[in-house]
Amino acid sequence: MTKPVPRTIQEYLEQLRAALAGADPALIQDALYDAEEYLRGELHEHADKTEEQLLAAIATSYGAPEEVAEAYRTTEAKVQAALRTPRPKKRSTALGRFFGVLADPRAYTSLFYMLLALATGIFYFTWVVAGTALSFGLMPLIIGIPFFLLFLGSVRMLSLVEGRIVETFLGVRMPRRPPHPGGPVPLFTHIKELLADPRTWSTMLYMLLQMFLGIFYFTLVIAWLAISLSLIFSPLATLWGGLQLDLDNLTIIPLSFTPMLIIIGILLLIGLMHAVRGIGSMHGHIAKGLLVRLSD
Repeated sequence: MTKPVPRTIQEYLEQLRAALAGADPALIQDALYDAEEYLRGELHEHADKTEEQLLAAIATSYGAPEEVAEAYRTTEAKVQAALRTPRPKKRSTALGRFFGVLADPRAYTSLFYMLLALATGIFYFTWVVAGTALSFGLMPLIIGIPFFLLFLGSVRMLSLVEGRIVETFLGVRMPRRPPHPGGPVPLFTHIKELLADPRTWSTMLYMLLQMFLGIFYFTLVIAWLAISLSLIFSPLATLWGGLQLDLDNLTIIPLSFTPMLIIIGILLLIGLMHAVRGIGSMHGHIAKGLLVRLSD
């Protein structure tokens, strides 16, 4: 059954959303933003035409919603194939899978992200807390509402920055464009839409959580690395006749135990790589759930 030709930009976007049903929510957000940006730009340049006339005129140049959706699906598949981190060779044995994590680039990028999350988390937390406090404090003044809108806009931009970081290091598809603000609307209508949008609050929640998650990630990685590396390099203690307590010069680990310590340290280090890869995957899904606008 042929769908009716859209007569308004909103109808076009609804048909495009329906045609993209089942696609990644981040892809849907990008496609809707591009389409609305293009259509409203054309409408602004041809102010003498109605939306129905405009859509009829550009149907052949931009494409019907179904054609645009198919083009986005095809392009997305090619881009994801080109950007995908090379997967390590599949191991058939449990031992091979255990040691195979050392050849997985995603484990190393996840490790870096967990260290970086402390810095980004502190920045996001400070930004949200300070911005919220200033917004409420300035609300009785004439600059209160503009400042509040500017703050919410900055939160959305920071969510895009975090999305690019998550996609780069954790491999989870995130939006490259923000939700489109739509056509011209009264200021208070725009404020109402921002306040009613769940993503406004879930994004701020993510930024608050990021600091606590960043502290946990950083502490976990540093402590785990310190223990595993100290065991791996324990033979260096042989220069002093074994590991000792400075208080009474008592040897607590004999020299003959160092090979066992090295093995334990290596196993702990490999276990850390498995842990950070799993935590990175989990964090990527948390970020997607809180930062990406799901299709209606």
